[in-house]
Amino acid sequence: MYAVIFRAKAGTQDQQYLDTVARMRQLAFEKYGCLDFIAVTEGEQEIAISYWESEADILAWKKDPEHHLAQKEGQKHWYSAYTVQVVKIEREYSFSAD
Repeated sequence: MYAVIFRAKAGTQDQQYLDTVARMRQLAFEKYGCLDFIAVTEGEQEIAISYWESEADILAWKKDPEHHLAQKEGQKHWYSAYTVQVVKIEREYSFSAD
């Protein structure tokens, strides 16, 4: 399994941003096999982590034309900086009190 870690310094996030994020999430799950997606924002900092079965799925997602347009809009309007890391998950541990 792989994870994509997106860390950003947020700029102006308007309704178009919210609509685009919702569409990108839907597209990632429905078309490219995203397994899970978690995002949090604190002040100007945003972090999103998505989980994928394969690196090929991640590359296909990266090349999606609609996603590419969203990235361009993000660079122009919504983020002043960001970093993307793709990592391979070697081990996983969990705990649940339930």
